[in-house]
Amino acid sequence: MKTAFEALAPAFERETGYALELAFGPSLQLEKRLGGGESADVAIVTHAGAQSLIAQGRGSANSLADVARSFIGVCVAKAAPRPDISSAQAFKAAMLRAKSIATSKPVGGGASGAHMASVFERLGIAAAVKDKSIYGAGGPAGLVGLIVARGEAEIGIQQMAELMAVAAVDIVGPLPDELQSVTQFAAFVPTAARRPDGGRTLIEFLRTSAAKAVIKAKGLEPN
Repeated sequence: MKTAFEALAPAFERETGYALELAFGPSLQLEKRLGGGESADVAIVTHAGAQSLIAQGRGSANSLADVARSFIGVCVAKAAPRPDISSAQAFKAAMLRAKSIATSKPVGGGASGAHMASVFERLGIAAAVKDKSIYGAGGPAGLVGLIVARGEAEIGIQQMAELMAVAAVDIVGPLPDELQSVTQFAAFVPTAARRPDGGRTLIEFLRTSAAKAVIKAKGLEPN
């Protein structure tokens, strides 16, 4: 959501009078922080994570609202040859040919990292790609696209919106349908919110047609 908020924050602040203080990170890390009692006026994590936190008493159930869906995609460095990822078999062959592959961490990183670990297992290539896998640190500074842009990995796999946040890479496209994982992100107001009114106002703002247009332009599918 980082690039979306960079575009949306000025309009939100101008229209509502609220000032935003933003903190970004992989959903699993944010969910852990919120579960540990960290305060926020509004949180955006995976829908499943939001439901879990609400069940733990960490969030308001009636504030829960789906915001956007994210698809996993593949990138290469600018002007580099684009691998064929049109089918599961083509994707498998591309992964086996690649000299290095960057993804999010399978454990403790973004949702795409855990999913790709299961995809490699399903395709029977987990052992083959293990030694050529490079893992992003997570968060805005640890984007997979940055690893690819620096020439440290031939292919990068992460959420499409995160790949689009790095201008120095080319997006090959989304994963084949049979390998795809759609992550639903949702917003809610934590029970520890100091300004719950501001949190609810932001959630309402994100569901406006103008905000949805920006979210879509940044690589996410708005709800």
